[in-house]
This record gives sequence, structure tokens and C-alpha cells, in this order.
Amino acid sequence: MTAFNDESAAGDALRRTLGIHRRRFLSTCTAVATAAIAAPVLGASPALAQDRGRGLGHDHGGDVLVPANKRGIILYTVRDATGRDPLASDLPSGFREVFKQLSRFGYRQVEFAGYGQHANAPGGASLESVQGAKLLRSWLDAYGLRAQGNHGFIPPSWPLTTADLDTFKKHLEIANILGMAHMGTGGDPTGSAYRADWDVAADKWNALGEIARREGIKLYTHNHDAAYGFLLDGGPLDAQGNPTRSSGIRKLEYFLKITDPKVVWLEMDIFWAHVAQYKFHTYTAHDGSTRENVFDPAGLVVRNNKRYPLFHAKDGVVNTTNGMGYDMVPFGTGVIDYTTFFSRVGDRNYHNPMVEQDNAPSATDPGQSLTHAKIGYDNLAALRRRRH
Repeated sequence: MTAFNDESAAGDALRRTLGIHRRRFLSTCTAVATAAIAAPVLGASPALAQDRGRGLGHDHGGDVLVPANKRGIILYTVRDATGRDPLASDLPSGFREVFKQLSRFGYRQVEFAGYGQHANAPGGASLESVQGAKLLRSWLDAYGLRAQGNHGFIPPSWPLTTADLDTFKKHLEIANILGMAHMGTGGDPTGSAYRADWDVAADKWNALGEIARREGIKLYTHNHDAAYGFLLDGGPLDAQGNPTRSSGIRKLEYFLKITDPKVVWLEMDIFWAHVAQYKFHTYTAHDGSTRENVFDPAGLVVRNNKRYPLFHAKDGVVNTTNGMGYDMVPFGTGVIDYTTFFSRVGDRNYHNPMVEQDNAPSATDPGQSLTHAKIGYDNLAALRRRRH
């Protein structure tokens, strides 16, 4: 893939698709290396690391892995567009125009990351209210989009304060107005490595999940890499009385076991799960020995399939110098093997993949995040089951 030239036919076509005036169009796409990047563990499950095919080209012989009505995007990816001043730009600005553009690309689902936009956009700066939700819903319906989730308010208090409970219920009401089946958060249940703290987090999430269930909403938590690190649950204690060694159980795996599957759900961020695969593959056992346990993201989903109704689909290229193993790139232009991942987890009419790219907004190219959203949609739509 090469950057569009301003004078090229491809550039003209993209400007028309984005609704960008010619004088404001800036080239956006960074050239992506076409050669495969060798990585013995990165980007695939341990059992299938040898299978590196991407399945992103014109292989229309296999089954579509992500049905058209399940192709979504989290609005965090295009947060600069929803936050853009429509009076100062002819690019799509605010929720209404961004919804319109995403619908043109082909998306049929969105996941919110809060309800704020630029004050000059229709509806004003904050739509975090019943009336704001009704306005958002009217725009979603107009452009054939469904709200599938939100990274929003999870009460910080436990036990719950009255104010936090009231705010949580308000967000459940907003979710129902928007037609969401799910409501969640962008953070982990706890940042701790200790079993006792995860026990407390499970109690809290079980209680919140039951409140959400009564309102017809599935409550979910989202992961970063740390949540798939190893639980510290044994061995010698440190000066504060905390355990220093692990049984080899991962934090979110433990959370899955001790939360009620009828009221607590998860959204796997597949990129961060692969970062965890890179970072957390050995642990110090209770007896002091070093043991290996390579994380298999798809395998965890398969064992808990109905607990994972949503995914964040973001991609990366290998970088073993940054401590994470990957650099984030537009979906479908990296090395994470989404063909194998989606084939293994199955249940394609149940899961809801949301394209995400944290670094899509650009300080110098105001159209970049929407351009990358288009790239992400096209590559998500192109995924096909591999023929054997």
C-alpha cells in the first residue's frame, strides 16, 4: 500500500468517499512493507504459529469471517473527527457527520468511547443525557448503524455510593435508548497482581452486572496487556505481606472463573492480548522455578466463547525493541493473524469485532483517522475462511 498522490485518480476517489474538498485533502497512508515479518511466537497461537497466511486479498472462495452486519468500529479511533470544529473544517465533524461517513464506508456497528463532541456540532458538546441519547439514536437509525457498546462509566466506589449508583443507572438508561446490547469500560477490573484484589473486583462486577442484567444490558470489561499477566498468589511474602510468586494462572483467567457468567462479560482487545503473549510467557512458580506458559488468546476465547461478545480488532507490526513486541498500525496492514483467530473462535454471528487504532488521529493530517477507518473496514470485510 502506498500513500495517495494528491493528483492521482485514487486520491480523487478517496476524497469523494470521505467528502473532503480537494484543497483540504492531505495524503494519509504511510507505505506498509509488503514483506512478511518473521516472528516465532508473535501474531499466532502457539499451536498455529507456523500458519502465517493473512487471508486479506481477493480470496473470495472461502466463507466471510466477519458478516457485514457485524463489522464495527470504536469511535475512539476517530475521536479527532467527532471532536473537530465543523465551523473550521470541511472534513466530517461531530457525531452526525462521522456516523454518515462510517456508514458510507460500510460499517454497521459502532462502539462509543463517551458521548462528548465539539460544542459547535449539532447537539452541543455533551450528549451524555436522555435527550442527547435520543438525538444520537436518531442519527444512528438514519445511517443504518447500531450502537453495540460504550467505554463509559463504571463506579469507582465499592461499596457503591448513592451518587455512583445513580450515575451508573443513568448510563444504563442511555444505553437502552441507544439500543445497546452491551455496556462496558476501557479499563481492567483492577490493576493489582494479587488474588485478594481480584476477589474484591469480582464481587463488585458481579453486583454491577446484576444491576445491568435487570436493565437488559450485558456489562463487559476490556483488557490491556497487564490483565493477562500472571497472578501473584503464593511463594514468599514481600515486606508488605504480599505474595511474590505465581501458580501460572493469568489475572483475567482467574476473573473469568470467579465471576458469574450470566452477568459479567468481556471484550478482548486482540492487539493487547498479543502484547501479553509477547511479554508474559514465563513466570516464577511457588517453588522458585521458572516456567513457561505462552498465552493463546484465541484458545482462551474458545474455552469461554459466550463470555466474549465483543472484540477490539487492531493490528500491529513486530517491534521487539519497544517492550511490547508490536507497533500499532491500521487494521489489516500488520502481522496479527486475524484469519486464524476468527476461524478458531467461530460463532461469527455472535461476536462483534470493533476496528480500533489508538494512534489513528494525526497532528499534521486531519483526515488520517477516517482514512485509516476506511482501510480497517476494507480489510475486515476481506477476511475469508482459509481453504484446506
